[in-house]
Amino acid sequence: MGLLNGFSAWREYRKLPADWRNIVIYSESGQDWHYFEPLITVLNEELKHKVTYVTSDLNDPGLGHHHGLFKGICIPEGLFLTLHFNFQKADVVVMTMMDLDNLQLKKSINPVHYVYLFHSLGSTHMVDHANSYDAYDSLFCVGPHHVNELRKRESLQGLKPRNLFEYGHPRLENLLVVAMSYQLSAMQAAGSGITTVLLAPTWGEQSIFNTCGDELTGLLLDAGLHVIVRPHHQTLKMTPEVIESLRNKYGDHDHFEYQDQMGESDSLFRSDVLISDWSAMAIEYALGLEKPVLFIDLPRRIRNPDWELLEIEPQEAAFRELAGDIVSPKALDEVPQKIDRLLQDQESFRLRMQKLRSEMVFNIGNSIQLGAAEIARLADEKAAERQAKG
Repeated sequence: MGLLNGFSAWREYRKLPADWRNIVIYSESGQDWHYFEPLITVLNEELKHKVTYVTSDLNDPGLGHHHGLFKGICIPEGLFLTLHFNFQKADVVVMTMMDLDNLQLKKSINPVHYVYLFHSLGSTHMVDHANSYDAYDSLFCVGPHHVNELRKRESLQGLKPRNLFEYGHPRLENLLVVAMSYQLSAMQAAGSGITTVLLAPTWGEQSIFNTCGDELTGLLLDAGLHVIVRPHHQTLKMTPEVIESLRNKYGDHDHFEYQDQMGESDSLFRSDVLISDWSAMAIEYALGLEKPVLFIDLPRRIRNPDWELLEIEPQEAAFRELAGDIVSPKALDEVPQKIDRLLQDQESFRLRMQKLRSEMVFNIGNSIQLGAAEIARLADEKAAERQAKG
């Protein structure tokens, strides 16, 4: 989009009446639409609240969503998005974007209540910057670990206590529902007999694809396994040449498959085992599908060098021993054998994941309803404050 289109979209938002700025959702990318859509549906259809959806992605599917209480606007990255954030008038703004106020996108000079929607089961204090979540007024937490980590951060830094809402993880719930409806065990029994491996690591220079992805993919294919390569969208953005090289080399192999849609779930259901590194998606996979994970023991992905000050082991590390097995990147030839062993005792693994799931995640089966109601409550409260001030 050109500068003129960005200006037009920014002006369109500024002309909105106050009731259309009561609940605003901001999305960096269309990849996040699947996190917002169910909340928007409940807010519109059940709670009768208007929602304005601002995205920076012209291809965001949210721009094609239609409802009388929904409005979509695209303000692309650049000058007018920066101005939009700096001077935005809204009661409540909901987003999945970390590091508000730390980079180019700042909090508004106006009294906006910012809600952060966690979309990962991972911890807050190792993979992310120490202050990634400090600017938010409400944080929708997936499980008790988020509450514990954020409260400890507040205590150590003398931060004002925020509204830490016990939300849950809708994507995990979706995995559970779909897994049951498709009767996965029967589907797998009727399959081709070839073990399917989902290769879905995190991103960065120390991730699987950037270090040993070529060797590992070749080794898996040589072992007769079906391999689904699913890179993180940040890998495609930051180092697209790594994935392009992999596809060029293995793309014609009968058992090589490529998937780059983050909201897609079919590859998760069809796979028998996940190979990852420090991606929090591994926790979601094990708890939601009750399938094992093989971790390649690459260096920890650390963006907060002071993460140990919290004296809390991050979930990405604590969960590894519970979710499967770990292999050194110097011993990749052990991967096929480790996969075989992981798939030998699936019943006890499923029972263990079911127990952990109930302990680690809030409101399983009801997170969307509760989350939408909390957003509506916050919006109504802010609207009343605004109206009282005239």
